Amino acid sequence: MLNMERLRTLDALARHGSVSGAADGLHVTTSAVSQQLSKLEREVGQQLLAKNGRGVRLTDAGLLLAEHAARILSQVQLAQADIEAQRGQVVGEVRVAGFPTAARGLFPTALAALREGHPELRVRTTELEPEQGVRAVLRGDADLALVLDWSNKRAPVPGGLQRAHLLDDTADVALPAGHRLAGQDAVDLVDFADEEWVSWPEGEFCHDWLMFTLRSQGIEPRIGHLAGEHHTQLALVAAGLGVCVTPRLGRAVPDGVVFVPVRQQVRRHIYATWRADAGRRPSVRAVVSALRAAAGPLES
Repeated sequence: MLNMERLRTLDALARHGSVSGAADGLHVTTSAVSQQLSKLEREVGQQLLAKNGRGVRLTDAGLLLAEHAARILSQVQLAQADIEAQRGQVVGEVRVAGFPTAARGLFPTALAALREGHPELRVRTTELEPEQGVRAVLRGDADLALVLDWSNKRAPVPGGLQRAHLLDDTADVALPAGHRLAGQDAVDLVDFADEEWVSWPEGEFCHDWLMFTLRSQGIEPRIGHLAGEHHTQLALVAAGLGVCVTPRLGRAVPDGVVFVPVRQQVRRHIYATWRADAGRRPSVRAVVSALRAAAGPLES
């Protein structure tokens, strides 16, 4: 009989493409992954892995079994969701991914409420950028992820996922305290046509959004610095090295930085997203409810 944990390990290898990736996704060591796969090969009596340069690849038999493993694990997850829904109890474990500002702004309040209201529920969190969070949910490495889009640039919802709106978060322009516009009640983005900008890393949704937004205002962006963390972006602004757009949720207020609203409000929409088959789980619904409750007072 095939061992479920070993099938889970094979599925992780197929999804992540490497032993180290599978280990990270399963939160185990690479040695543990290798041992499970060796045992699975002995169980089925066929070679499932072959060397591929410095890594490994699945053989034809490995690919075939991995396809079956994915279907089996999907059915197991569906069965678990149905059993949990039938019991109607908020128990077990929910894995939640959130991008940094949402994690900082929402997780503490939501998790404290869940611990008090549902003591048999364990919520495990990790920080992932929205695109990574969506992939984690699709792969089954997370049960729920916090994601975002912007009022003028929406993000599609991949097939098989559902989402719930949590809040709209207004963003301001962050300026050095000595900037010529630091004392204004409001600004327009065109006021910064000649400024250097601090942006998110290239390839991230928020970087693409900033480029799109500035160009739609007739501004060809001058990007001076790239930083993924808002704390780093604001430190660069404080040093007089540029300006940036900074949402209010989870925002730190460092010395030497002034936040000025944009006349035509810049807003991002924050959502919780999960696999459609997980929506029947009372535990997932409880986490979404707690996140909504935490988000309510923060709507800006």
